[in-house]
Amino acid sequence: MQRRLAAGAVERAAQIDAKANEIAAAPNLLAMLRLKGTTVTTDALDRQRAIAEPIKDQGGDYALALRGNQEALHDDVPLFLDDPANEKITAKPVVEADHGRVETRTATVSTDIARPIEDHEGPGLAAVGKVERIREIAGRTTSETACHLLSAPLTPERFNEVVRSPRGVENRLRWRLDVVMNEDQDLTRLGNGPCTIAIFRHMALNVMQKDGGKGSARGKLKRAGWDEAYLARLLSLF
Repeated sequence: MQRRLAAGAVERAAQIDAKANEIAAAPNLLAMLRLKGTTVTTDALDRQRAIAEPIKDQGGDYALALRGNQEALHDDVPLFLDDPANEKITAKPVVEADHGRVETRTATVSTDIARPIEDHEGPGLAAVGKVERIREIAGRTTSETACHLLSAPLTPERFNEVVRSPRGVENRLRWRLDVVMNEDQDLTRLGNGPCTIAIFRHMALNVMQKDGGKGSARGKLKRAGWDEAYLARLLSLF
């Protein structure tokens, strides 16, 4: 099982001071989750130790993305993985095509981690990995490389799946919030209003997904507004 911890999700899920950032809330949020047997992936979070410690304390594993402002680690890990003299395993490229876009992903993992991260104090660190992505869209080619710290010695194939699949889940959820629930059109901005309404949106999506009846989420949402008996059935699923 995988859980994804993103900056925006942290801010929405926990109340934090306006002058603080997601790092202040992330450890408390992680403490609320059952992490045994899960792998937590992150995006756009600083201070890896602050995230790694509660994950390991809860019995989970992590795949923590490195950012450019993490200086030495961000520079040393890709240099280490690119050095042919260092031990590492590279998987066969995975190619996916969808809606006119072709993406090729190549994952590399190394458990020989003493040299690139000898100053890193993160608990449970077992490997480092990178995924190189090449995207072709409308005749234009772009590339990027994402590096991660891993608390489990994953195969490169599994590592590729771990860092890839949560993005798809997040994208599908974001699409449902925007298209089905019209979240982007909501003008609620003050006090606890945005957080409260966001909770109700997620609850509504969850209960409509739990309902075994036919129809799209948008159709079920409309039906719940028209049919009191159907609405009562949905509410009984909570």
